[in-house]
Amino acid sequence: MKKSINITFGTSALQNLKTELTAKQYSSVFILVDTNTKKHCLDHFLNQCPISVTAILSMAEGEENKNLRTCEELWNDLSINGADRNSVLINLGGGVVTDLGGFVACTFKRGIDFYNIPTTLLSMVDASVGGKTGIDLGALKNQIGIIREPEGVIVTSEWLQTLPFEELRSGFAEMLKHGLIANPNYWNTLSKIKELSPHALEPYIKPSIEEKTKVVLEDPNEKGLRKILNFGHTLGHAIESYYLTHPTKPRLLHGEAIAVGMVLEAFLSIHCSSLSSTTAQKIKEIFQTFYPKVTLTTEDQVAILDLLRHDKKNKGGRINFVLLKAIGEPDVDVEVPQELFAKAFEFYQSTP
Repeated sequence: MKKSINITFGTSALQNLKTELTAKQYSSVFILVDTNTKKHCLDHFLNQCPISVTAILSMAEGEENKNLRTCEELWNDLSINGADRNSVLINLGGGVVTDLGGFVACTFKRGIDFYNIPTTLLSMVDASVGGKTGIDLGALKNQIGIIREPEGVIVTSEWLQTLPFEELRSGFAEMLKHGLIANPNYWNTLSKIKELSPHALEPYIKPSIEEKTKVVLEDPNEKGLRKILNFGHTLGHAIESYYLTHPTKPRLLHGEAIAVGMVLEAFLSIHCSSLSSTTAQKIKEIFQTFYPKVTLTTEDQVAILDLLRHDKKNKGGRINFVLLKAIGEPDVDVEVPQELFAKAFEFYQSTP
């Protein structure tokens, strides 16, 4: 893990990438895109950074393609196009592309360099920063992976203009999380935003990245402090996995699932940490201002709770949660009594 994270901002950073790649004298340059970023982002990137590209690698968009089969296809593409250990892979896309592309780079010929150019709000403030690469194992999120920082992360808000509203809202959930776990003033500011538009959100991207970066640099391998970034993710990931594989459920984006998880875990924080019920209720109201309520039947809840057994934070069969003592004061490695889960779902689904 690097002792610093090379994050640069703005169109000029894209333009400077060509100089950096030339200086490193890579033998070949590959760009990974998905079907969305190939259509909406690739040409603009190449206009801003006119580099000599050996091959454009492409994958289907969506979390359901973040799997070993896609990796194998991309490893084969790299091999067929003559990639060697001095090649570099540029991941141009959202969190699926940066997660999977990073993993492909880390494992091809025991590791080649890679850069992340996040094109969604979620990948800008979360997925592309912190060195977590990986893929899903069936419906189970991020079960296979490596922690290794990219050579650089280039963040420019112009990509936000290409996003549908739902993708902006998905990324906003992680920004709200950064406030809840680390910065009450940031939480209060974000909670007062009136519209989720690129213009309204752009000023808060860098502060959100800075909040995450401080945590990652102090605990790169998630032995202690970095665990706080998992607030909302224990139940949120289980909900996301459940919706991903259910034959009739609508698509639920990562941030939409994590938003549900944060409300559920705010309730658990009342009973298993020291969060006040008033604060938990306020957290619920803020999230339900921005995110439509998800209907979760008793059958849904049973299936979601069954998925908790596979959470990466578990130890010795214990399901460990990150909860809140107060806004800005997380509480890690908290075990939650089983009987509270049903009450948490009731809290989430009740009228404010």
